[in-house]
Amino acid sequence: MNAVVTGGAGFIGSNLVDALLARGDEVTIVDNFASGKRELVHSAATLLEHDIREPFSVDADVFFHLAAQADVQTSMKDPGYDAAVNVVGTTNVLTAAGKAQVIFSSSGGAGYGECPEPATEESPFEPLSAYGIAKKCGEEYLAGWNRIFGTSHVSLRFGNVYGERQDSGLEGGVVAIFLERMARGEETVIFGDGEQRRDFVYVGDIVAALLATVGRSGGPYNIGTGVATSVNELHAACRRAAGIDEEPLHREARLGDVIRSVIDPARAGRELGWRAEVSLDDGIARTWAWTKEAAAQ
Repeated sequence: MNAVVTGGAGFIGSNLVDALLARGDEVTIVDNFASGKRELVHSAATLLEHDIREPFSVDADVFFHLAAQADVQTSMKDPGYDAAVNVVGTTNVLTAAGKAQVIFSSSGGAGYGECPEPATEESPFEPLSAYGIAKKCGEEYLAGWNRIFGTSHVSLRFGNVYGERQDSGLEGGVVAIFLERMARGEETVIFGDGEQRRDFVYVGDIVAALLATVGRSGGPYNIGTGVATSVNELHAACRRAAGIDEEPLHREARLGDVIRSVIDPARAGRELGWRAEVSLDDGIARTWAWTKEAAAQ
């Protein structure tokens, strides 16, 4: 297969590129390094250094569209920039793909808003941040292209992804923030009372879901665990992995943060044959091992 990975020098993208190349696929990475890292560009991949806010052209069988402005707080402070990357960028990817399949990284965590119960794909998609609104726009473009052009684009609604290569200063992933600070011996901070609940899904499981979607249609699909984990519970799991006892500091809750966000992945299980395989403790242990190694370099 000939694949394009937008954001292929980033957290999820670089893990996907590794998996594609390991299967023997040909891969083109499209990245402008606004958040991606050059050291994550696989030597066996072709690099197109490009900002998706501008049109581009690449031939491929499938486009994995992972490039994004992925930080909720940034989206609230600068919604115009967020929309330029996440909405205009998505239309440029669709144009570049032509009849090739586009698999789009949407967001269940930012899209469903408050979730008293695990949200299904039929639940109201009512985002409470500019980032979530932009992801909803991206989904509508994919669905519209399918109606207009007969394409088979698919949106995957990710839970809160964590794992190796996540950068605390880019995606803002709380696991990366906790573990990086623990590795440096610094204090950790929880915003609010820590009872906010999220669906934390390991990056290796996300890569498996992306690969399982190739050649399929339908969706959107929730890609998560269905398990609601509080930030306090997450912090405790990180402390166990790091072998430390220090409790976190608590500060005022942040704008745009929902209290409970958890998604039901049953449709992905039925239609894609996918389910999350890595437990939270196992995933955090793997991430901690990588974090320690990265901190030592």
